[in-house]
Amino acid sequence: MNFQYDVVLLTEGQYVNPVTIDWYVDQVLTEDRLVAEALEKRGLKVLKTNWDNPLFDWSSTRCVLLRTTWDYSGRFPEFSAWLQKVSQQTRVINPIEQVYWNIDKHYLLDLGAEGVPIPPTHIVEPKTSTSLKALQAKLGWEEMVLKPAISAGGRHTYRLNKDNLEAHEAIFQELILEEALLLQPFLYNIINKGEVALMVIGGKVTHGVIKRAKKGDFRVQDDFGGSVALHRPDTEEIALAEQAVAACAEMPLYARVDMVWNNDNQLVLSEIELIEPEMWFRHCPNAADALADCIAQTL
Repeated sequence: MNFQYDVVLLTEGQYVNPVTIDWYVDQVLTEDRLVAEALEKRGLKVLKTNWDNPLFDWSSTRCVLLRTTWDYSGRFPEFSAWLQKVSQQTRVINPIEQVYWNIDKHYLLDLGAEGVPIPPTHIVEPKTSTSLKALQAKLGWEEMVLKPAISAGGRHTYRLNKDNLEAHEAIFQELILEEALLLQPFLYNIINKGEVALMVIGGKVTHGVIKRAKKGDFRVQDDFGGSVALHRPDTEEIALAEQAVAACAEMPLYARVDMVWNNDNQLVLSEIELIEPEMWFRHCPNAADALADCIAQTL
């Protein structure tokens, strides 16, 4: 079959032809450009478009690469329907089975069962009759973090203690009617040490960054004023990242593995991102080449 494209890089609409380019948009464009150039250097025909482009013929490309589709979490029913349709017309990287598994933080329990160290994690299923006060008494955690099991970008992520439980009870009850919620003890090293993110391509770590929250916050995302710096991972960090991807049902072609130190100063997995991870190729352009090599080898 003759394909018009080898790889279509998927983004969200605002990053296709942005009129206003601030520092954040510039980062997104730089990341996508580095990946596109790496693929093109290998003789591949590349296009970048938004995942919800109604005019594009998805059967015209050998594969699609989920990259900066960061609006998917707020539009998941629409995104899911699109994903099902597109997967019948072309290959999706990473595959849709991993997308569905990875979007729901129940996956942490799966990885924990495979021996990957994770923080203590309690999931409250939808429509459970309980309260934050009852949960704190049951779990025995003086400070806790509450977040939806399906979330991105820090949506509805709260730091809880006995002094503010009542203030968050209404939003907890509202959320639990519709979705599963995850509770973990607050890990103070998020503030003290930050969060390490390692990029894993083809099962091997390529580079890492360390993310730190701004003063007075605990969320490390740059959306909330967090900072990012290049990080040289040590052998323990590399081992955990590669253990996490190896524990997946199928080895992902690319992943970002986030890790933190728990309250006993032990390194644990905080998240593995297989859908549309920020990969910080701008800090390590060679990693874009590694990704391009992996894709080229599978086509």
